Amino acid sequence: MALSNSQYEAIIKRYGKTRDSNRYVLEARREEIYSSVAGYRELADSVSTLSVACARRMLDGDEAALKDLHEKLAGIAARQKELLAAAGYPPDYLEPVYTCPDCRDTGYVSLPDAEGLKEKCHCFRQQEISVLYEQSNIQNLIQKENFSTLSSKYYQGEHLQHFNAAVDFSRKFVQNFKQDYHNLFFYGTVGTGKSFLSGCIANELLKQGCSVIYFSASGLFDTLARYAFDAKLKEEQHDFCEDIYGCDLLIIDDLGTEVTNNFVSSQLFVCLNERNLRRKATIISTNVTLEEFRDRYSDRIFSRITSSFTLRKLTGPDIRIYKKLPN
Repeated sequence: MALSNSQYEAIIKRYGKTRDSNRYVLEARREEIYSSVAGYRELADSVSTLSVACARRMLDGDEAALKDLHEKLAGIAARQKELLAAAGYPPDYLEPVYTCPDCRDTGYVSLPDAEGLKEKCHCFRQQEISVLYEQSNIQNLIQKENFSTLSSKYYQGEHLQHFNAAVDFSRKFVQNFKQDYHNLFFYGTVGTGKSFLSGCIANELLKQGCSVIYFSASGLFDTLARYAFDAKLKEEQHDFCEDIYGCDLLIIDDLGTEVTNNFVSSQLFVCLNERNLRRKATIISTNVTLEEFRDRYSDRIFSRITSSFTLRKLTGPDIRIYKKLPN
């Protein structure tokens, strides 16, 4: 599925605003340093003076001019870092500011083995995913539900043990994401934090530049059915499946709430199989028990889940109800 011209232009415009905003930040920092760090402005001003003097020497045939300039500029840069450090600033405080250092807020990165050719940066791909697949649910989720807002106060006893084990594994899942291939299967009673932990993981991986696609189970299979049963959408179906199979992390939330039939079971297996072949991580959450899951879906799906996913059970009271109760 390709972006429309207006969608593409909207993303490019956002990059322009990001660059403008970061330039403003850098200018504000520069003025702050010039006014508070004695001698820094003079060193910065001396760069242009030295460059002009070097150009004149080169025109006069002085072959040592460029080497001398490089040495003097290196000395100035070293002295500037010393002044920043002495004033309590990090040495890169006046380096260009980028929201995405990989593409420098352009949306594109150079291909390593193809001079002059570029491809979309991971940050562009995530914006593309957000536009194409209406990922507002996960954006709302990660704003409210992340590791910084995590709390175990609603859990006790065995429920607390389950919760702590799930949290510990979720943190390790994030920490080792780019080195190790793992899948996660959260199951248990309603409102015990399964979607919350999925959002925590998604939030951290988005910060790392990973592509994340979130779907409720019903939304995913409704979309797959729409593409599968409309011959006019074959190209869009291919693009959609490539994104679903190839994104760094796919989250399928509330599996078991969809109307389960042969189509759903076959599509779920294909999705899990393709992502396993590509070594792409998947997180599934469900409110059904393992026994109900086995009875609802095929044996091969149950076997795939139990063999290639880490299972974490969450139990306890419905936290969403607790949060609505008056203090």
